[in-house]
Amino acid sequence: MPQDPFSREYHPELLSRRAELTIWVLALIVGITWLVLVLTSIPVHRSVPVMTVFLALGGLGLSLANWMDRHTHIRTNREGIVFTNGLRHTQLAWRDIRKVEVFPSNWGKKVRVFGERAYFEFRTLAEVKVDGQVKGRMGFPAGELILEQILDAAQLKEAEHSDSGYYYSRE
Repeated sequence: MPQDPFSREYHPELLSRRAELTIWVLALIVGITWLVLVLTSIPVHRSVPVMTVFLALGGLGLSLANWMDRHTHIRTNREGIVFTNGLRHTQLAWRDIRKVEVFPSNWGKKVRVFGERAYFEFRTLAEVKVDGQVKGRMGFPAGELILEQILDAAQLKEAEHSDSGYYYSRE
């Protein structure tokens, strides 16, 4: 049976896990240093436990963000759109989409899609550049296409345009 050309699945670019690894290594080094100081009865400055906790929480945050990115996808079909990111699962029929907000930024456009009782958000593709060289990409490579598809299928029209963003709704 031929696949419906309207049915598509999109995945975001995955960021390098180097920052996650770095922060966990730093947390481990500071934590081991703290343990060695305590075991050898050397006075420990109060910043050492604070730094250990801070780095561990940062590591947890980065690990969660990377896990969510790896479980994120957007699926479209004739009936509507489904957004999943590991923690959130939102399904909206095209007719149930009430409003879309688009906020341009240096990190891709942030797109918020609102239904009656649910919403989700995603970013269009952005490139992270250092000294003119692309060091990473984030967001959905087909983000602009997804946005166009949502606006067309949900029959939304631009309702407001301001310096902070664009707002689309039903007429």
